[in-house]
Amino acid sequence: MRTYVLAALMFLGSAVMTLAQTDSPVGPIQTVLQNHKETILKSSRKTIGPAIDAVVASKLPQARSMLNVWQSKNMWHHKPSGLFYQAQKAEGKIYRLLDLDTGDIVDEVDKSDLKQIKPNSGIRALIATALVRFQLEDPDPLIRAKGLTGIERAPDASLLKPLLASIDSETDPELKARKSRLAKLLTISFSDDGPARIAAIEALSGDLGLDVRGALNPLVSKVTKAFEGEIPSSLNVAQTRIPGRDEFTKAIAYQLLVDAGKAPAQITGDQIRVALGEHIDGGLVGGVPIVQLGDEDARIRAYSALATAGKVPPLVSDADIESTLSSFSFADIYAEPSPDVSKAAEAALSSISTRVSLSQTADLTLDALSLASIYFLAAIGLAITFGVMGVINMAHGEFIMMGAYTGYVVQQLIPNHTVSIIVAVPLAFAVTFAAGVALERLVIRWLYNRPLETLLATFGVSIALQQLAKNIFGTQARPLTAPEWLDGALVLNPVISISYIRIAIFVLALIFLGVFLYIMKRTRLGLETRAVTQNPQMAGAMGINPGRVNMLTFGLGSGIAGVAGVAIGLFAKVTSELGSDYIVQSFMTVVVGGVGNIWGTLAGATMIGFFQKGVEWMNPSNTLAAQTYMIIFIIIFIQFRPRGIIALKGRAAGD
Repeated sequence: MRTYVLAALMFLGSAVMTLAQTDSPVGPIQTVLQNHKETILKSSRKTIGPAIDAVVASKLPQARSMLNVWQSKNMWHHKPSGLFYQAQKAEGKIYRLLDLDTGDIVDEVDKSDLKQIKPNSGIRALIATALVRFQLEDPDPLIRAKGLTGIERAPDASLLKPLLASIDSETDPELKARKSRLAKLLTISFSDDGPARIAAIEALSGDLGLDVRGALNPLVSKVTKAFEGEIPSSLNVAQTRIPGRDEFTKAIAYQLLVDAGKAPAQITGDQIRVALGEHIDGGLVGGVPIVQLGDEDARIRAYSALATAGKVPPLVSDADIESTLSSFSFADIYAEPSPDVSKAAEAALSSISTRVSLSQTADLTLDALSLASIYFLAAIGLAITFGVMGVINMAHGEFIMMGAYTGYVVQQLIPNHTVSIIVAVPLAFAVTFAAGVALERLVIRWLYNRPLETLLATFGVSIALQQLAKNIFGTQARPLTAPEWLDGALVLNPVISISYIRIAIFVLALIFLGVFLYIMKRTRLGLETRAVTQNPQMAGAMGINPGRVNMLTFGLGSGIAGVAGVAIGLFAKVTSELGSDYIVQSFMTVVVGGVGNIWGTLAGATMIGFFQKGVEWMNPSNTLAAQTYMIIFIIIFIQFRPRGIIALKGRAAGD
């Protein structure tokens, strides 16, 4: 007896010493964990739910930090005391124990006394869902936004109630709108309240977000089912199906019964041949000689004999199929049990589909206008040199390339992208203006009224400039980075968006249109250019220097091409072949629009941009086809309007 008493005293002493070592009074969060100790130690996704719910339901301020510790696999079970702690490695195998309620260091113990709680991915996902509930009420709006993002990524029925409860207390208008919208989505997917779901569906019927369509589509999904006798009235029937009507063939209906195990499968010709081969007996199969089995009727007789003998499954005749189908009713059944909800979802999806179609049309129009502005910007310089002066400048694309490289060099010297672009635009104009003047003085002026020689000479200059660019900058693409304020896109709705760079190019194209019109209509250079273009002899007799005017006009067109290069380089790869990508479109733009008419150039760029985007929309997987069809279209168009969309008339046209 004395021995048992001593043993009991030693056990109690050991327990007291352990508690003294940990020196940790059991706090409220520890109490919750102890109530679910066995579940936590032997946890799985299916069993851990009550423990996590208990932590959340405790509404303790330390519950959130404790869940974070658990999720990060940093919660440990102290075997001697049976308590849970956060642990930090000290030295070697010694770990510091931190109280989950207070965060205070309790003791240092050997790792052998600890068991790490390692939640699997499923448990961590449940903990993450629980943490979202805390995040929705956090004072920090960034954390609340993070919580909403978590719900959007992994919506769950358990989050609907806390989300609804957090809406009224939300002070941030943007977050409140997000919460309200998200609550409607969760209501549609998870609520049992039919009227609330219908109200949420109607409220989101004008929302074009993919998540809205993702929530509504399951409500209108249907599956075709077969029923013996009448269709149960409790089901949400989309439509009844009659075999043999509306693409619901008898073969489809019968196969539906076969898949459901309600009818025997039809035997195919290949299955008949295999079965006959397996039942050859003394040169006969089902009493039919093998030599006769080349005939289909003989094979059917042999197989029927085998089926009668019970050796193979019986054949299913057309009469059997008709008889079987007559015993069943068929219908498309909504996955959503409530007819009112599915009806509201169909109406909402119909409204959304209409709005999406209109938005896609608007988005395609914006894309076409954006492409047209790029073509116009690339062609406006050519509209001067070719359209006004009549010079076929095959090196026009290389002036675009020179402008882009000028922007790149400026950015290497000026790191600030905004300042560098502001400096690059006039500098690119100056560089390409000078290059254009040099080309006109050295080459072009000797070849006026000799188009073939001009084409060959400028083509040679084009090749030389490309090679020079390769020698200086190499063959790799060089970056021309847009300022930060041009990053991103203007998003009008989930379907319609346009990048800020494209908007900037569109505005720049309009600016250059205005500048060109002002120069040609309101300045002496423009007046002299038009005079020299229409009648150089008479212009010379009036005291105008045709050589000087041609030089400045060619330089102006080249300078505008350089500015276009800076703009194009912001979204295209800056390489020595950059100009080659736009020279063909530039010539087509000028020719289709009408040579010598800036409004024609604008019309040509618009037509080509819309046509190309239209073809790409019809065949999005093959952008090369758009280029091919565009060239074919232009060839046909020129046959009917050889002078372009807006043709010059009178002396300006050379009539």
